Amino acid sequence: MLAPLLINLAVASVAVYLTFNTQEEIVKVATAFVAIMCLFLCLFFAPLFLKVLILILPFGWEKFRRNESFQENIEP
Repeated sequence: MLAPLLINLAVASVAVYLTFNTQEEIVKVATAFVAIMCLFLCLFFAPLFLKVLILILPFGWEKFRRNESFQENIEP
């Protein structure tokens, strides 16, 4: 499953690059669509520990931000 994941990431990276570096509107829309579809496929092909990491990361980030703001309030 690693090969399809890497292929999808490569295609998505090229599509994102083309989205930001082209002047044609149709090309921008088409490459943005391809990039989004490839990124969803990457989630399908990703190993389980990456999927769990993607799910846990927002919760851990919020906890880190909450602790950081709590420490700022304590210090004079």
